[in-house]
Amino acid sequence: MKKKLNKIVLAYSGGLDTSVIIKWLKEEYEAEVIAFCADLGQGEELDPVREKALATGASKIYIEDLKEEFVKDFVFPMLRANAFYENHYLLGTAIARPLIAKEQIRVAGLENAEGVSHGATGKGNDQVRFELTYMTLNPDIVIIAPWREWNLDSRTSLFDYATSHGIPVPVSKDKPYSMDRNLFHISYEGGVLEDPWYEPHEEMFMLSVSPEKSPDQPTVLEINYENGDPVAVNGERMSPAHLLTKMNELGGQNGIGRIDIVENRFVGMKSRGVYETPGGTILHAAHRDLETITVDREVMHLRDSLIPAYARLVYNGMWYSPERLLLQKMIDEVQKTVTGTVRLKLYKGNCIVTGRKADRSLYCPETASFEKDEVYRQNDAEGFIRLHALRLKRFSEILGDKLF
Repeated sequence: MKKKLNKIVLAYSGGLDTSVIIKWLKEEYEAEVIAFCADLGQGEELDPVREKALATGASKIYIEDLKEEFVKDFVFPMLRANAFYENHYLLGTAIARPLIAKEQIRVAGLENAEGVSHGATGKGNDQVRFELTYMTLNPDIVIIAPWREWNLDSRTSLFDYATSHGIPVPVSKDKPYSMDRNLFHISYEGGVLEDPWYEPHEEMFMLSVSPEKSPDQPTVLEINYENGDPVAVNGERMSPAHLLTKMNELGGQNGIGRIDIVENRFVGMKSRGVYETPGGTILHAAHRDLETITVDREVMHLRDSLIPAYARLVYNGMWYSPERLLLQKMIDEVQKTVTGTVRLKLYKGNCIVTGRKADRSLYCPETASFEKDEVYRQNDAEGFIRLHALRLKRFSEILGDKLF
């Protein structure tokens, strides 16, 4: 027997899954369902959400504008860490989930709701990300994951359920790939994209033009950074959300930020995903480059060794874990010197850094110069090399002919 609950707060998007879930929760748990929708930059997708949620059976809906918080407190800390998962994915979906879940728990508290629910499937990463956050922020909350309970076992069966219950849905039976959008990226997966050999049609993409259709002249811009965060574009200071929006526009116009990958989900399977992250791709490249003149070599090497671990924590839903918080403190300590300007050229899918400068640059032209200088004594290099060769010489002596 399912426990009857007074109220359930549902993470609601207006898509196929959550549209069906409102009706299903009311029937199965005899509870009042409150929809919660986080505005993270979905744009016009949010226009029909309020009316749809109420028409589908929600008693009320919260639509919270979280764009500035999302970029400032989630995207930017992740970019300060130069985080990417499995060499390609900039974690656009993963980084949104802890904020959505945090606010969902807050709304549950305001409404005295006993339960929370989400539309993540039992095969995906999002169920882990949502629920780890729920359990961290409110260990006593009742968590309902319909995909792990109901007998609707496919997108097709959900479509049929929605049709039979008069629930309008944004996808068709013939084109059931799903899309997740926020200010940092758009992801596409499922349906025809489940075939890793299938090439996505150009009309699918929403944030960027193809490199072939991008301008024949490059776009040149400068990004100013303070303590590891971008603060201005071409000298114009902007809030975090506005700056990322500007980067998305410039990157999208020049065909930047598309990737098509097969990644390893936390739950164990491989999954094909197509992503657009135009602004994030530019900011990632600019930040990494500025660090080359503002961060000490050994500090950078140590920090870089931790990037895969940090990225896995974000990907696996461990945003509020003590280890991610610890890593963030170390990363942010490194960022205290990352202040300066990067110049880039955007051209047909390429993001090319053409210059960098900083008032506290560690780069010393006099030392690095191939011309005559009074700073570096080249003869010192001989002893340096001999010391590093000591173990190699002994290694060779021991192995002898077996070395090759």
